[in-house]
Amino acid sequence: MSEDKRGLFGSVRMFGIGKKEQPKPAAPEPEAVEVETPLAEPVRHADYDSVALAEAPVAAESWKDFEILDEPRGDAVIEAFQAPSEPLPAPVQPAPTAAPAPEEKPRLGWLQRLKHGLTKTSSKLTEGITGVFTKRKLDDDTLEELEDLLIQSDLGLAVSARVVGALKKARYNSDISPEEVRAILAAEVEKVLGPVAQPLEIDTSKKPYVVLMVGVNGTGKTTTIGKYAKQFTEQGLKVMLAAGDTFRAAAIEQLKVWGERTGAPVVSGAQGADAAGLAFDALTRAKKEGADLLIIDTAGRLQNKTGLMAELEKIIRVIRKVDPEAPHSVLLTLDATTGQNALSQVEIFGKTAGVTGLIMTKLDGTARGGILVAIAAKHGLPVHAIGVGESASDLQAFSAQDFARAIAGVS
Repeated sequence: MSEDKRGLFGSVRMFGIGKKEQPKPAAPEPEAVEVETPLAEPVRHADYDSVALAEAPVAAESWKDFEILDEPRGDAVIEAFQAPSEPLPAPVQPAPTAAPAPEEKPRLGWLQRLKHGLTKTSSKLTEGITGVFTKRKLDDDTLEELEDLLIQSDLGLAVSARVVGALKKARYNSDISPEEVRAILAAEVEKVLGPVAQPLEIDTSKKPYVVLMVGVNGTGKTTTIGKYAKQFTEQGLKVMLAAGDTFRAAAIEQLKVWGERTGAPVVSGAQGADAAGLAFDALTRAKKEGADLLIIDTAGRLQNKTGLMAELEKIIRVIRKVDPEAPHSVLLTLDATTGQNALSQVEIFGKTAGVTGLIMTKLDGTARGGILVAIAAKHGLPVHAIGVGESASDLQAFSAQDFARAIAGVS
């Protein structure tokens, strides 16, 4: 093909596939002259499967100047890529839709919360009673099975024997339904608990009224102090707290948080400080500032650790140097999940610290809530409050009737 008829093959030579030309000596670049060359119209095949390019004079200096068209070049296509003469309006964004507020669940009343908290304990009893008394008369065998069930539910030997005796006296050798058995159980438990159900009362004639909190590790002493502080502050009392658990920095900080929530000042010292000295300082300050109530926290200690129990005795001796009648109440917090071990705690703390009242916590996390009945029957100490949750309102004054009906599954 001649040089003056460069078509597709001429173009190939421009890409370097043809004859290799010898390098020429460098020469001054001539001024570029723009030459308008009409583009060849693409010719489409009848079935649109290929495009043929008509030969046209080549005026390009680089392969980049070539364009292969897959679609016909029409006015509509060209206009689609032209910039608009006026800026397009900004797209309208839809207004954000506020997320619906979560529905607040109604707060259950205390009795409902108590029944819910004692579900594990009551379920163990009610299911066992139903299994024993379904389509059976009240004979010696059923009474023995019932007594075993009550003992396994931590009600204790004395209370179990009392319930069995009442059933035997009322319905022996007669048909009896599980519902009737539960009703008698509730009545007997209420008789045991009635004398010990005594809310904590603050004698405002003693300023300050001193409450000392004692108990083993993890029974909820510090949390109970915070809940009591909130309740008594709302009753109009001027409350002061003492962070006497100097072994744990977390306990000191936790009590300070409760102090901020309730507006009660907190007397604290460095971690590891002498607990007896801190109690002395707290009582001195409470007297000076006219506090109505001083609640002193203490470190958790196992009842079989003689050294720690001796330290508790020291705290009480030092407090009495400021006020011979203090502490006016010594409250022992008991964890319901410990079961029978709680009986030993009541006995030893009672001898060492002179416990005046009990608070049972964590009843909502165990099937061993019946231990409170056994403790009441054996020791007869006042039960001031029970806890079935984390909030301040989940610590309530103890009611014998409510507890007995909840534990027996009686509506």
